[in-house]
Amino acid sequence: MELTLPVEPLSILHTLQSHGYEGYIVGGAVRDLLRAQITHEQVTDFDFTTNATPEQILSIFPNSFYENQFGTVSITPQHLWEMMGLDEQQREHLLQKRLSAKKRSVSTINLNSVTKIHESLAHQLNHPDSPESLTPTLNNLEMTTYRSEGVYEDHRRPSKVEWGKTIEEDLSRRDFTVNAMALRINAEKLTKIFGKKTPTEFEFRFSPNDYIVLDPYDGQKDLATHHLRTVGVPSERFQEDALRMLRAIRFSVQLNLKMSDEVFAAIALLAEDILHVSWERIRDEFLKMLKSPYPAEAIELLDETGLLHFLLPELREGKGVEQGGHHITDVWTHSIDALRNCPSPDPVVRFATLLHDIAKPRTFRITDDGNITFYNHEIIGARVAKKIAQRFRLSNHDCDRVFALVRYHMFYYQPHNTDSAIRRFMRNVGLENINDILDLREGDRLGSGARKTSWRLEEMKDRMVAQLHQPFAITDLAINGDDLIKELGLKPGPVIGKILHTLFEKVLDNPELNEREKLLEEAKQILLQ
Repeated sequence: MELTLPVEPLSILHTLQSHGYEGYIVGGAVRDLLRAQITHEQVTDFDFTTNATPEQILSIFPNSFYENQFGTVSITPQHLWEMMGLDEQQREHLLQKRLSAKKRSVSTINLNSVTKIHESLAHQLNHPDSPESLTPTLNNLEMTTYRSEGVYEDHRRPSKVEWGKTIEEDLSRRDFTVNAMALRINAEKLTKIFGKKTPTEFEFRFSPNDYIVLDPYDGQKDLATHHLRTVGVPSERFQEDALRMLRAIRFSVQLNLKMSDEVFAAIALLAEDILHVSWERIRDEFLKMLKSPYPAEAIELLDETGLLHFLLPELREGKGVEQGGHHITDVWTHSIDALRNCPSPDPVVRFATLLHDIAKPRTFRITDDGNITFYNHEIIGARVAKKIAQRFRLSNHDCDRVFALVRYHMFYYQPHNTDSAIRRFMRNVGLENINDILDLREGDRLGSGARKTSWRLEEMKDRMVAQLHQPFAITDLAINGDDLIKELGLKPGPVIGKILHTLFEKVLDNPELNEREKLLEEAKQILLQ
C-alpha cells in the first residue's frame, strides 16, 4: 500500500542515515500510518529508533534534548525546520499546514468565565465566532537508541537501560505485536527528497518499493484481523510493566482490537499488580480509554479482568442496586449506558458522566410505601466523585469540574422558575460548564431509556440563552473596589470584598441594579446596616 508521511520524520531519518547511522520509525507511529490508509486519521506522534547513542543523537541534532532518564532524545518541529534550512516564509506556510483550527463560540457579553456554549445554544446566539484558536498537531519527535531486554524489578520500568545492537533485538522487547513494527524508508528516496536543496513540499507519498516494514511478530496481520496479542508470553510482558495491562484494554477500545484469550487470562491473573503503577500513569491510560470510540466497553473490560476492583471499586457498588421511576436497569448498568451515550468527546466530562450516580448505593432507601429513593445522592456523590478524581491525579481544575457536574446534574426545570433561578443555576454550574452538564444530562437521559431531550429542557436552554447578557461574576459589576474606596472613602480591606459580594447577590436577583449610581447607593445602605 502507499504511505503518506510529513516531511519532518523523513528529515529525521535522512539526517541519521547521512551521518552513517540506521534509523527507523517504530511503534505506534507505524501502526497508525498503516491504519491511516483506511481511517484517514492524521498521525501526529512519531517515534524513532537508531543504533546511534543518545550522545551521538544530541550531536547531530543540536537543538534536541533528553526527554527522560531512559535515553529518549526529542526535538521540536520548529527546531527541525531550522535544521532543514526553511526560511521564515516557508516555516510560516508549514506551520499553517501543521495547525488545526478550533473554533469556539463566545458571548456578546464580557465574561471572563465564558469559554464555550453548548452546540444546541450556539446557533441561537447570532454572533460571529471568535478568531480561530490554533493548536499544533505535530508533537515533538522522539528518538531512542536500540534497547535490549532488561530486568524489571518493580513491575513498572527496567532497573537498568541496556543498549541493543540490532533493530530485531529492539522490537523483541516491545509490548504488543501491533506496536512491534519498524518502518525504513529507502535511502535513495530520501536523498532525492532532500539532496542539496531545501524541500518545498510538506508531505510525500511512498509506494511499496520505497519502504520496508519490519514485522517479525505479524503485527500487520493482527491489525488487519483486529486481534491484540503480546510479543511473547503475556504474563511475562505484564510482569515487566503492569501498565501494559491497561494499555491492552486501551488499545482494544481505541483500535477496535479483540484481546486474545491468553492476554485476557494473564490480565485477570495479574490484575493486582496494577497497584505498583503510579496514579499519574494510570490516569493517562484511563483518560485515553474514556476518549476512545468505545469508553463504555473499556469500563466493562476493566471490570471483567478484575482491574476495576483496584482502580474504581466505588463504581462496582452499583451492581444490583435497583432504581425506581423511569429507570429500567440497576445503577451499574445505567452508569455504563450513560457513559456510552454521552456526546461530549472530553474525557473529563465522560468521567463525570460515569460517576454521576456514584453515591446512589450509599443513599439507597425504600420508603414505607415501597418506593426507592436516593435522597441527596448528587450532593454526597459530588464529594465522592471529587475524591476519585483526586485519586486519579486530575488537575485541581478538572477535579472541580467533576464536582460541579455531579453536584448539579439533577437540575430540574419548571416553566414557573424565575429568571433569577435560571441565573443562579448557571452561576452555580459555571458558564464554562453549561455545555458539559447538558452533555451529561443527554447521556443520563439516553442511558435510562428516556428520549434525548424534552420540551422542558429545550425551554430551559432558550431561557438560559436569554440570560447570557446578565452579570454572572463580581467582575461583571458596574463598579469595583477602587470605586468604593474613591467614592465612599473606604480603606482597602475585607470590607470591600464583603460589600461587592452583597452587591452581586442583589444584582443576581435584580440585574437592573447593575448601574454605577445605583450600586453606589446600595453600597451606602449596606454600610448603614
